[in-house]
Amino acid sequence: MWSKLAHYILRFRVTLMVILAAITVFMGYQSQNIKWSYDLANIVPEQDADMIYFRQFRKTFGEDGNIMAIGIQDSSVYQLENFEKFSKLTYTLEKKEGIRNVLGLPNLQKLERNNQKMAFELKPVFEEVPEDQKTLDSLLEEAKSLKFYSGQLINDTNGATLLLITIKKDILNSKNRDQLVDCIIDEGKKFEENSGIDVHFAGLPYSRSITTSKVKAELNMFLVLSLIVTGIILFLFFRSFKAVVFPLIIIGVVVVWVMGTLALLGYKITLLTGLIPPIIVVIGIPNSVYMLNRYHHEFNEHGDQMKALSRIIRKIGVVTFITNLTTAVGFFVLATTQINVLVEFGIVAGINIMATFIVSIILIPGVFSLYKPPSQKHLKHLKFKMLDWVIKKIDVAVHKMRPAIFILTIAVVAVSAVGLYKIKAVSFMVDDIPEKSPLKKDLRFFEKNFSGIMPLEIIIDTGTKKGVQNLRNLRKINEFENFISSIDGISQPISVVSFAKAARQAFFNQDESFYSLPSNREMAFIMRYLREGETEDLSQSFIDSTGQYVRVSLKIADIGSNKLDSLVNQVIAPQIDSIFMDSKMIVNVTGTTLMFIKGNKFLIENLLTSMLIAFVIIAFIMALLFRNLKMIIISIIPNIIPLLITAGIMGYFGIPLKPSTALIFSIVFGISVDDSIHFLAKYRQELFAKKFDVSKAISKSIRETGSSMIYTSIILFFGFIIFVLSEFGGTIALGKLTSITLFFAMITNVVVLPALILQFDSGKRDRSKHPLIEEIPELAEGIDDDDKSQKKKKTTN
Repeated sequence: MWSKLAHYILRFRVTLMVILAAITVFMGYQSQNIKWSYDLANIVPEQDADMIYFRQFRKTFGEDGNIMAIGIQDSSVYQLENFEKFSKLTYTLEKKEGIRNVLGLPNLQKLERNNQKMAFELKPVFEEVPEDQKTLDSLLEEAKSLKFYSGQLINDTNGATLLLITIKKDILNSKNRDQLVDCIIDEGKKFEENSGIDVHFAGLPYSRSITTSKVKAELNMFLVLSLIVTGIILFLFFRSFKAVVFPLIIIGVVVVWVMGTLALLGYKITLLTGLIPPIIVVIGIPNSVYMLNRYHHEFNEHGDQMKALSRIIRKIGVVTFITNLTTAVGFFVLATTQINVLVEFGIVAGINIMATFIVSIILIPGVFSLYKPPSQKHLKHLKFKMLDWVIKKIDVAVHKMRPAIFILTIAVVAVSAVGLYKIKAVSFMVDDIPEKSPLKKDLRFFEKNFSGIMPLEIIIDTGTKKGVQNLRNLRKINEFENFISSIDGISQPISVVSFAKAARQAFFNQDESFYSLPSNREMAFIMRYLREGETEDLSQSFIDSTGQYVRVSLKIADIGSNKLDSLVNQVIAPQIDSIFMDSKMIVNVTGTTLMFIKGNKFLIENLLTSMLIAFVIIAFIMALLFRNLKMIIISIIPNIIPLLITAGIMGYFGIPLKPSTALIFSIVFGISVDDSIHFLAKYRQELFAKKFDVSKAISKSIRETGSSMIYTSIILFFGFIIFVLSEFGGTIALGKLTSITLFFAMITNVVVLPALILQFDSGKRDRSKHPLIEEIPELAEGIDDDDKSQKKKKTTN
């Protein structure tokens, strides 16, 4: 098959290259239709009970993650001149398209009792900016007396204050969000410049916008850097511009195909799928390295260019196909996670890794057949003294120091296993952001002064329609809210209870001492005032249309998944059971923050499951190739060890298991096993050629595949290490840990794998049974069909 394929590719190489060019143009045209995704990634399955409840909550009460905040902690903001500027900022933001409302001191509303209408009216505290400081101070005292806003807009202890900006839903998940957030930031900075008062920004719209913008810039940077780094390394290895340009052209073609695939499948670019182009650059280059290295080896042996190019396809083609397949499996298994962002990432990456094989197997032989044969200058890398010295040392060590290799390997695995048990799984809403970044510093400001800015929602089902009007129910909710208020890191709750208290305070002429739930008698009067008043819009945000469901809205610090899980399940849940035990009310905790944390936990579990699936599939591929349990185990061991080492490093250095780090394992396993397949395929060829002398077959395999394995590992190492230049901890961890894992995978595949084969493979074969690797002539022979002497050898064996 592969002999025919080699003949076909070389004979119709120009036609095939024209077809590839046409496909590339088509994919490039399609890529114009790609759009960025601005939706908050949904990583909890749609059928999950908590997700269903969360969707119902949003349908009833609206979005909870659409608020951006501007924070100030400077007493000078209460000076007349600066307060006027602060008011101008507030009313300027109110007029911006895409902003639903702005709430802050300058436009603060209060409930005012109108005895003639027997109703409450909403009146501004500051009808206009006061003309003198004395009037301003008086109105500020009035504002501070409104207990409803205490801890929400004003910090009573240090005077810090907030502007809460609610963004419309249709803007929140569109490209206009970033423009609007930039506009809000610009207005805030103008105020900062004019007043000399520092401003702080926070909220999910802000963090999502900043993160997306930075990731966009980084993806372009990494794509360029990966091309530069791989190009430099290729030139250092091969000392030929052709050996640099054409592999990069191959990668460029596949990158265009990636964008075209996204467009054709209707996928948007997410923070994850945006990583595919630079990853493809790094992963795709080894194909070219193996093929070019084999081409130079073959040409150096017999000097026949077309014969050498034909042998690339015949001898390396099937091995390259299998290695690309195992790498693609590491990505394809992500499609089993039921998480859309991972499914899209896995499908697009897997398809285009296989596309890399097709483009490489056509372009490398096709293009180089049109050029002059390599000169002696281009073949110098075959006799690279330092690399040759390293490979000889490895060969000696494998043959003479196997006990030491095994003892050292066992010791490393044991130490890594201890580190493995130290790994902790934790994730944050604003994850992977450097501590020194403005975003993180601003977040700390809000956590210090207002107990955080991340939304957390509690929904209480009173059990009956209009149950919210039952004072006994409100007292239960109030008891629960008092408990919530006592917890560090959680803001003062806002709910219908807060409105009832504010209404009582307003009913008694804003006397602070009356900020509490009304009595049964007072409730009748207050409810009449509320029904006739202007508070319907406010109440709809916290009570459903039937009056049965009550929303308690909180803000929480970004305390991480572990602490939040403990807080909800070990602190809040027991108290819910205790307070509401003798009532019909049912209480549920929900909200964007909780769903995000749950999603990350679900994501980690699914990534680990996908790694196990990849492991099983790749082991199955090995079983098909070798049909020998001993060889399957021998081939898998060197690729598990690097994963254990990486897990150990994570445990010892406190690197948490989170989506960005869990993603590494299934991907790297698919990549690292490629070296094993290349080595074992060469070993089986040499085993037949050396008359089943295991020692000689191992030596020849190390010498011929060792250099390619080292070359590709170096490219992969430096290709992934560039991600440490990122500002995001997750991307840094992805680059650092992947590079480390692949480095150790190179060592285990070059040293441990041949040592294991020498120790456990006798070289004997049951001549009546042939594993698949021996049934494929291109893998089994290592010879030319027209080489009579080798034919005779094949017949004998």
